[in-house]
Amino acid sequence: MAESLTIARPYAEAAFKLAREKNTLDAWSRMLELLEIVVADERVARCIGDPNLSRQQLESLLLGVCGERLDGGGRNFVQILVANGRLPVISEIRTLFERLKLEQQSVLEAEIHSAFAIDAAQVKRLVARLEARYQRKVRAQVSVDPQLIGGVKIVVGDKVMDATVRGRLEAMSAALIR
Repeated sequence: MAESLTIARPYAEAAFKLAREKNTLDAWSRMLELLEIVVADERVARCIGDPNLSRQQLESLLLGVCGERLDGGGRNFVQILVANGRLPVISEIRTLFERLKLEQQSVLEAEIHSAFAIDAAQVKRLVARLEARYQRKVRAQVSVDPQLIGGVKIVVGDKVMDATVRGRLEAMSAALIR
């Protein structure tokens, strides 16, 4: 995974730079999403790995499937990915592009894991606290994880705020073992 991110990074950064310069970040998001879906299709994936298919044939296949949903920059991007054999990392390219886009827009991604379903008002309060703490807009994704027993765990970037019953029990257990 780390190796594929390393390979994907320059492509994501190049796409982001071009999209930012032309003020087409949302259009590039859509194009990268489309490419990710197309490349993930099992029939296309077989073609990508087929040694009997030339790069030109693969490029024509992808451009034909995507059609007019790719602009000139998107079409050139596909050509570069095919020429360099980088189609297998399109998912990582898209992920990195979206991170750069959110950073540009001063938006943080937060994952809120709760032991039980939480309502919109509770999510709104949690998001408001996170926005106050980080002084940035926060976009939250909420999931239910019954293994937490109770409470919430919030992940923002590489920071984890664990206010779960399970987390507290593990902390107490570790303290008792010392």
